[in-house]
Amino acid sequence: MWVRAQVRRWQRREGFDKIDLYTRGTLHSTVWGAVLCVVLLSVTRPVRHSDAPAVLIALTVLTAIAQGLCSAPLVARALDSYLGRGAVARRLVVLAAVLSVANAAGLLTLGGYVGTETFPELQLALGAVAWPFLTPFVLAVPVWASGPAIAAIAAGMSGGALLAGATGSFALTTLAGVGFSSALLSGTVRLSAWTLGIMQKLRDAQDVETRLAVAEERLRFGRDLHDVLGRNLAVIALKSELAVELGQRGKPTAMDQMVEVQRIARASQQEVRDVVRGYREADLSTELLGAQGVLRAAGIECTVHGDGARLPAPVQSVLGWAVREAATNVLRHGDPQRCAIRLEAARDGVRLLVENDGVTPDEAVVSGGGSGLHGLRERLAAVGGSLDAGPTGDGMFHLAAAVPLPAPRSAAPSPLENG
Repeated sequence: MWVRAQVRRWQRREGFDKIDLYTRGTLHSTVWGAVLCVVLLSVTRPVRHSDAPAVLIALTVLTAIAQGLCSAPLVARALDSYLGRGAVARRLVVLAAVLSVANAAGLLTLGGYVGTETFPELQLALGAVAWPFLTPFVLAVPVWASGPAIAAIAAGMSGGALLAGATGSFALTTLAGVGFSSALLSGTVRLSAWTLGIMQKLRDAQDVETRLAVAEERLRFGRDLHDVLGRNLAVIALKSELAVELGQRGKPTAMDQMVEVQRIARASQQEVRDVVRGYREADLSTELLGAQGVLRAAGIECTVHGDGARLPAPVQSVLGWAVREAATNVLRHGDPQRCAIRLEAARDGVRLLVENDGVTPDEAVVSGGGSGLHGLRERLAAVGGSLDAGPTGDGMFHLAAAVPLPAPRSAAPSPLENG
């Protein structure tokens, strides 16, 4: 049952958490594996049958265990420091170094009692002594500092073997063996930590991408909501005012205007639902007819040239939003009497031109202002288009939206021709 529960916990972990747990487990296993090696070699048959004091053997074993107890938390802190999550306490590093020296001294003293000829395992034990210290040390210091530290450890082990009565060949073999094993360990530990660091950066990048996607969706929702409700609310306000005036005059057409207000309000509700679902796409022909009808209902003479029925769907959609925003601006700003909407074929695309009069200087909408124009500019940029909007200085407001078209495959009628 316990094994099954641990397997389920492992399966519920994310990819980075699995790599993190595996890396930490490997490093801790390296530390305690080396400690176990030193403990076992400290009580082998040659040592037990030698003149070495039992107290010395016990102290060597206890020092190895203490080295593991010190290095285990140091490994966790050193790995966190490498990943940028904290710092390593220098006192803990110094303590680990002192315990390593004490453990090596105990083993060399045992080698002096036993004799290096009858205790060849001493070389393996000396190499194992360095591992609990080097495992966290190489993560806590820069790369360039690992080499001198490994060289110093190997030279110290080799010199200690000479002091314990070992031969020159034994000391040289110790130097090579400890140096090679320590370098191999350092490279492996550093590579494991580097891999974990790359995985952490990838996870952080995914988190940033997720947050950006959420922020982009919020911007899209706000932009779409503004575009959908802007014109409809303006029309509702206009028709409500008209209904009030007609009602005050006692004309029955006031009821027709309120019915139209009701219809637009219900349509707005459905459009808001569509925006929330993210499914709504503006239809260019429908938007052109709708803009013309709304503006004429407001007493503004509106002419439309071209319908763009043969344009690609993405182009129709973005130009439909442009027509909607342009109509909203005409209704909201100034006192226009005339408005002209034209679709023109350009050299490499299509242009939507909207011009209206009745714009006063203090009511003009500049090119860079307004959340509606800003959202429209974003829509156009998404399909490689551009927007130019602003007053022309003679009481006119000019809006031009340009969208590129794909190259035609063959000669075909203009996509701007009326059906």
